[in-house]
Amino acid sequence: MDHSHMDHSGMGHGDMGHGDMGGEMPMCNMNMLFTWDTTNLCIVFKWWHIRTTGGLLFSLLAVVALTAAYEAIRSASRRYEHYVTKKAEGVPRRNQVEVSQKAHVIKAVIYAVQTFYAFMLMLLFMTYNGWVMLAVGVGSFVGYLVFGNNTSATKDSACH
Repeated sequence: MDHSHMDHSGMGHGDMGHGDMGGEMPMCNMNMLFTWDTTNLCIVFKWWHIRTTGGLLFSLLAVVALTAAYEAIRSASRRYEHYVTKKAEGVPRRNQVEVSQKAHVIKAVIYAVQTFYAFMLMLLFMTYNGWVMLAVGVGSFVGYLVFGNNTSATKDSACH
């Protein structure tokens, strides 16, 4: 049925209330080149939108903490593996398979969390913002300094 000949002007479709919003909302900048600019910087999520110097400083501290926490998770994973090895030594041979399977599932969950976390850190770095990149580096330093005392400084994963 063709309705093109009908007059729709009196139905109020012309003004849907989207016109004046009191000025433009700042949009997130999506940089694909290295930059030090912090104007309308969004970090990973739309809601993590930096608008002030204080917001930038708080965000950089949060990035340092998040990156250091990654090293804490890696350290906890190593401690769990050590715990499982020691526990398996005291378990009778017939029960070792059951303990081993349960431990393997838990280690797989820990591994998945580490992998997800590493890729999230990679996304932080991929803002291409020099300040955020430095914060990731500082967080790695702090995390290794605090949590990496029993590990080699070489990495087996290059996700961050």
